[in-house]
Amino acid sequence: MSMLKEFKEFAMKGNVVDMAVGIIIGAAFGKIISSVVSDVIMPPIGLAIGGVDFSKLAVTLKQASGDTAAVVISYGKFIQTVVDFTIVAFAIFMLIKALNTLKRKQEEAVQPPPAPSKEQVLLAEIRDILKEKR
Repeated sequence: MSMLKEFKEFAMKGNVVDMAVGIIIGAAFGKIISSVVSDVIMPPIGLAIGGVDFSKLAVTLKQASGDTAAVVISYGKFIQTVVDFTIVAFAIFMLIKALNTLKRKQEEAVQPPPAPSKEQVLLAEIRDILKEKR
């Protein structure tokens, strides 16, 4: 089997395609959540704690001089990223939880009734024999 044919089979497997779709949707979802956090959630939080813009919080280790840029620790961006991550993780958790609930309901609806136990089969046979004798 040629290498190109093997690669084509690998790339077209359901799991690979599903993973690619998931990554693309996840990246887009992450951008949406980042926008919600930075543009909708963080401004009121910053206002509530005294008008602080989290993305601009930083500690300057060395001032800029000439062509050299300042050396800063931008802990505000880190706080914003942590909030982004927390919201994304919670949203994904809620989505997975809803999908698992739907999956359980589908499995319960599709499952055939359990097979009768040995006692039930024996009792049914006895019942049928008794019906024949009447």
